[in-house]
Amino acid sequence: MTTPDVPRSLWPSTAPAPDAPAGGLMPADPATALAAALAMITGTGTAPSTAPVTDPPTGTVTDSLTAPATGSASATPVATAAPSAAHPVQPATPSALPTSVPTEPVGLPGQPAAFSPEVARRDFPILHRTVNGHPLVWLDNGATTQKPRQVIETLAGFYGSANSNIHRGAHTMAREATEAYEAGRAAVAQFLGAASPDDIVFVRGTTEGINLVAQTWGRANLGPGDDILVPVLEHHSNIVPWQLIAKETRARVVPVPLQPDGQIDLDAYADLLSMRTQLVAVSQASNVLGTVPPVREMTALAHRYGAKVLVDGAQAVAHFPVDVQDLDADFYVFSGHKLFAPTGIGALYAKPEVMRNMAPWQGGGNMIESVDFTRTTYAPVPHLLEAGTGHISGVVGLLSALNWLTSFDRDAIAAYETSLMAYAQQALATVPGLELLGSAPDRIAVLTFTLAGHDPSTIADWLDRDGIAIRAGHHCAQPALAHYGLESAARASLALYNTSEEVDKLVASLHRLQQAA
Repeated sequence: MTTPDVPRSLWPSTAPAPDAPAGGLMPADPATALAAALAMITGTGTAPSTAPVTDPPTGTVTDSLTAPATGSASATPVATAAPSAAHPVQPATPSALPTSVPTEPVGLPGQPAAFSPEVARRDFPILHRTVNGHPLVWLDNGATTQKPRQVIETLAGFYGSANSNIHRGAHTMAREATEAYEAGRAAVAQFLGAASPDDIVFVRGTTEGINLVAQTWGRANLGPGDDILVPVLEHHSNIVPWQLIAKETRARVVPVPLQPDGQIDLDAYADLLSMRTQLVAVSQASNVLGTVPPVREMTALAHRYGAKVLVDGAQAVAHFPVDVQDLDADFYVFSGHKLFAPTGIGALYAKPEVMRNMAPWQGGGNMIESVDFTRTTYAPVPHLLEAGTGHISGVVGLLSALNWLTSFDRDAIAAYETSLMAYAQQALATVPGLELLGSAPDRIAVLTFTLAGHDPSTIADWLDRDGIAIRAGHHCAQPALAHYGLESAARASLALYNTSEEVDKLVASLHRLQQAA
């Protein structure tokens, strides 16, 4: 089966395909092509613009886009470069905070657009709603990100005018849906830096991707006495599947300890590696501590012992560019819903020489070539690992999300989030009794904390009254919390559309909680 570069047949014969948008993921934008075709088919007006910016709907909350919040002199940091010794982030005092909002950036021809959160957040309808009488402040991005209008409109358009099953139909709509689905595979491959779309398997998300590897590669390659190294900072979805397959194969799951600041103890990691090590499973960014481990170096060391490496990229892909070939990862998994895409869709990357030797995990349609009661032959990978009807609209939505995200300068996004995290750390330090967990120097904008005298669920409930959404609990990372002697904590996790004004609201609400106590 060939994979098209772009679903050209989605375009009506009377309408030429548009030029590629500046900074788009692919030479011609399949998501835009699909949305444009759907708009024309349904008669809803002209095709949507390829630009990722629109004005907020009339009557929505827009104060935070144009001026500092009431009672605050702060504005959103400019996305230029990460903080450094030469350009430190100033303390979070009103007189020291930025006082101007950057003008809307314009990318150079053929280049990604520059970035500012004011521009990005205009595409998110949900960010303009109110909760409990207050403008929504969404700081639960580690659990899921919100969706831009481009993704929402693409999903609605697909179901309204282009819904069909894929791969097995001879009619026009089946062909169009198949082309869109495979264009999504090609886009994911390019987004991850994979060599080929055939290196990508669509799954429901990170959890299913890890379980797939455990139940296919793991069952075939693990045996009595083999070691699976898993750092203590991992999400449960990167621990439990290995425990299950280890029990079945009589292998061992060996925890890699953490240092006090939340970094992986690399000396201990090196000591634990041996010829018994068959797999290292490590996240590229921690969902509870924000730690970004040196995955490339850890992978190189594991490969010296012949071990494979699986990288959980669920928390990484939205925050900085990923290149699986540079990492030299054998497996890489991520979830779309943490990347501004729909829920229920994700992807597994595997090196081609590894994937070719993976047995079917589930049986059914789509993964076969021929079936009778004496012999069944299977489709080649990646389709071998995609039994049944896939999440077709999810792939279309993921494609749209990837094109939206990559229309911006990814390095500028990472620099902005680093500045915003530093601002938030300094601001939260002014709250009496608040203690942040983890202080690794390389990290994403995840701020997990405790507040003296208050249960995490109480903190979350208080903030919700002010329209501020955070997460409270064990964050599916109980071993990482146990490292700090905790069973639960509160977590504020930032994304590219969050602002310093929203951080101010979080800090002000926490101050009020302490005063009320």
